[in-house]
Amino acid sequence: KLQIETKYIEFKKSPTRDMKLPLENNGHTNSVEVLFDISDKSTCIGEYMEFVQYFRDRYNKLSDIIRGRVNSRPIESLLKYKSGSLRNSQYEEISLIGMVSSIKTTSNGHKLVEIEDTTGTFLFLVSNKDKELFDLSCKLILDEVIAVTGVLTNDGNLLIANKLMFPDLPNVSCSNNWTTGKAVFISDVHVGSSTFLEHQWEKVLSFLKGESNDPKLRQISNSIRYVLVAGDVVDGIGIYPGQENELSIKDVYDQYKKAGEYFSQIPEHIQIIISPGNHDAVRQAEPQPKLPEKIRQYFPEKILFVGNPAYLSLEGVKVLMYHGRSIDDLVASIPGVSYQEPTKAMVEMMRRRHISPIYGSRVSIGAEKN
Repeated sequence: KLQIETKYIEFKKSPTRDMKLPLENNGHTNSVEVLFDISDKSTCIGEYMEFVQYFRDRYNKLSDIIRGRVNSRPIESLLKYKSGSLRNSQYEEISLIGMVSSIKTTSNGHKLVEIEDTTGTFLFLVSNKDKELFDLSCKLILDEVIAVTGVLTNDGNLLIANKLMFPDLPNVSCSNNWTTGKAVFISDVHVGSSTFLEHQWEKVLSFLKGESNDPKLRQISNSIRYVLVAGDVVDGIGIYPGQENELSIKDVYDQYKKAGEYFSQIPEHIQIIISPGNHDAVRQAEPQPKLPEKIRQYFPEKILFVGNPAYLSLEGVKVLMYHGRSIDDLVASIPGVSYQEPTKAMVEMMRRRHISPIYGSRVSIGAEKN
């Protein structure tokens, strides 16, 4: 459970950003800015209209991203076509933007998908004769926002799709004219579990302290400025049936005390950032707030605690921290996505511009703003 491969990224220092939380690092000042964190900002109390607003907010934000790349029309405008006023006009091919509300397979093996916007619902069909488009339609999931382009049937009740579009990420270029440092990303430490790999943890500490016999590893460790921990610091209590039989530390507070001791061994010049996961002592619904004060007190004061997910800037380089619980839902819903290759799930998150796009499955989602 201690998945601590020495993964790191190069990051670049921007001299113009006004950062927070400075920390001296061998003459260099580490700087972290929290761009988004739900901690102390949650407004959800579980009322019906909060969930209505949640989905409207999701639709509006994601549809705005797509709308810049496609000339779409509201679904209610298709009622004019059904009435005959638009038949035989210039509107032979149309585009719609909507949230996926239903996905079915017809008796002939085609995909029949229902989408909705703020004005109504509409069906489109993806033929299995168009293999590339059909394979893409097999990756559609509920509650995501997409654009579909196609031609209406004669009765105006169905759109035959010839193109699908996702919010996706824009192409960006990065400047190379900056000084460099490194950040280490780990998660799922699971202190308190009987399967906690203490020997491997000691090896990581040795690496961070620059104690490796390998000159290349020492060079890397000497330039490390940040350690980011994306959840499941401890194994927790009562997470699943029979867990108590797999714990070496059975009190959750004692687990955090021990975790605090482990993290206090990381060199002082390295800024540590910790967010929670589903095994930690916070609410299960995402987004999750940072660990409470009565738990944070067990850790060194220099540690920055944030929620899950959290959007950060490390000296101008933007980093999205997320524990990744939604991978469970994506594995169950998208062909080709597996636990063995989690990067494929991450690609699907980025394609949809949403790290937890499926609502009402294994991951609990609070009705906060997206």
